[in-house]
Amino acid sequence: MSATIINDDTMRDTDTSDIAVSDGSISNVTAQATTKESATESAGTGIGIANDSAVANDRSTEADIDLDALVGTTTNTAILPEPDAHAYDAIETGDGDPLILGGHRFTSRFILGSGRYDLNLIKATIENAGTQIVTMALRRCRTTENNLLDYIPKGITMLPNTSGARNAEEAVRIARLAREVCHTDFVKIEIEHEQRYLLPDNAETIKATAILANEGFVAMPYMFPDPIVARQLEDAGAACVMPLGSLIGSNKGIRMRDFIEVIIANAGVPVIIDAGIGRPSQACEAMEMGADAVMAYTAIASAGNIPLMARAFKHAIEAGRASYRSGLGTVTEGHAVPSSPTNASDYLG
Repeated sequence: MSATIINDDTMRDTDTSDIAVSDGSISNVTAQATTKESATESAGTGIGIANDSAVANDRSTEADIDLDALVGTTTNTAILPEPDAHAYDAIETGDGDPLILGGHRFTSRFILGSGRYDLNLIKATIENAGTQIVTMALRRCRTTENNLLDYIPKGITMLPNTSGARNAEEAVRIARLAREVCHTDFVKIEIEHEQRYLLPDNAETIKATAILANEGFVAMPYMFPDPIVARQLEDAGAACVMPLGSLIGSNKGIRMRDFIEVIIANAGVPVIIDAGIGRPSQACEAMEMGADAVMAYTAIASAGNIPLMARAFKHAIEAGRASYRSGLGTVTEGHAVPSSPTNASDYLG
């Protein structure tokens, strides 16, 4: 803004003020054209000074400029709509966002395997993972020395698996024995009749699930990600479905993504991604897809620092869940979408 100095021979503008932005308004910080300077110049050259009140009115008008118009906030709002200020009120975590399995509530969505850990590391690993469910093979549940159960913190739900079963009959027999030894109704159904790829036998898994669910087990079947089979397992009484992300122990991540997404979109029970998750980032990806939980073991057991890797998985799973619940941004194809004004006029009002 400038004050106009009128001269008999010429007309010129002199900058008179600095503008500062504060609290959403424009304030006049300094006025440099002082009465003293004007009076001196006028006396020597016959210059007349414009009415002070007119200058003040000019400043008052500009001070009323809306800061939103100055910086283009209106344009930004059109590009990135302002979220509901209270939208977060409905978002809950922990106790308010439980994982329900067979009527049991869990606040952690991380299921931890326990196959090859040094027994002395198990407690620290579980604590760093923040998990409430730990899987185990029945053979590790001995009644003599080195019993895995002696190293598991109190309050942890044990999830015995039927690893080694080659058909439904063997899986049912192992599950019944595990119920007696581990004092739990939870069972992860694993049936693999070939040893090279360890792919689950979906047909036998459906049979075992129906029998065990009918006997009151919380049946959690490990499956090859076939959406039709997922529905059949649900109809058979499964408490959840556990599709593999990639070959067990491979650490390759979610190679079966398209099929898993279909399962998630149509499932009426929790979907837990099992097998192949090799990094915390892959666990986060699974949760962002809408999976209800992730099971991991090899990635942690093969890490240089096992408890620290368990903690990394914990945070990744929590971040993925929060990301999914908050609503991911839309992916665009073939064009860009500016997040800031692109025209000078948007900034200048």
